[in-house]
Amino acid sequence: MTASLPRAILITGCSSGIGLCVAEGLVARGYRVFATARKAQDVALLKAKGLEALSLDLDDSASIHAAVDEVLTRTGGTLYALFNNGGYGQPGAVEDLSRATLRAQFETNLFGMLELTNRVLPVMRKQGEGRILQNSSVLGYIALSYRGAYNASKYAIEGISDTLRLELRGSNIHVCLIEPGPIKSRFRANAFAMYQQHIDKTLSFHRAKYEAMERRLQKPGPAAPFTLGPEAVLTKVIHALESARPKVRYRVTQPAFFFAYAKRLLPQSWLDRILGTISDSEAK
Repeated sequence: MTASLPRAILITGCSSGIGLCVAEGLVARGYRVFATARKAQDVALLKAKGLEALSLDLDDSASIHAAVDEVLTRTGGTLYALFNNGGYGQPGAVEDLSRATLRAQFETNLFGMLELTNRVLPVMRKQGEGRILQNSSVLGYIALSYRGAYNASKYAIEGISDTLRLELRGSNIHVCLIEPGPIKSRFRANAFAMYQQHIDKTLSFHRAKYEAMERRLQKPGPAAPFTLGPEAVLTKVIHALESARPKVRYRVTQPAFFFAYAKRLLPQSWLDRILGTISDSEAK
């Protein structure tokens, strides 16, 4: 790094996948990385890998504030960047989502992320610079069946991030959205666990579709065509952190680019047909 001290970044959701890859990649690049995870055993594993790791549960305000306070104590009150990567996907048809299930999805993916972001913004304003990176998704601008809770949370991240970016004009604090398509991670395994916890298929109209979804979520190998490793996200994160003029949106994988263009260019009925075909193929 060009600064006299390594720039510090706080990353959520580092137990595996994108978060772990980005944490290790940025350490190798010279950043001071605070890698966080919700479970104590995951924090221990991160420390065993040589990372500066902390506990942070996005569903718990006390945990959020304690983690930020600890980071600021260790850095002397500075924090260059925050990568809001933590979150999960809740499968299920919209008509089968209870209020509690939808609330839980938003508590982690949106409300906790926002509380953490708002906690570090005064620090960035005081130091006169900062980067807020939000891990959104291709499902933050197009929707797929049986992902309503996740779709809604990612659409909400897009909207609140766009608003925050406008409110931070002239502050030298940049807000960037990372929008991955399919990435190799534990996402499917975690989604299957949440499906088992919150969705009862026994009386659902969508029972047959759920049985196909169960097979897909437990299938080994890539989740979808054009799946990339988490290193593809790391490349975009580095640009967002180091560019003098970072992009507002960083799309990752061919599907993310394709659907961004398709949403702008195609009639909605054509786009729905494409998205419906994908959902139909997943149900086989």
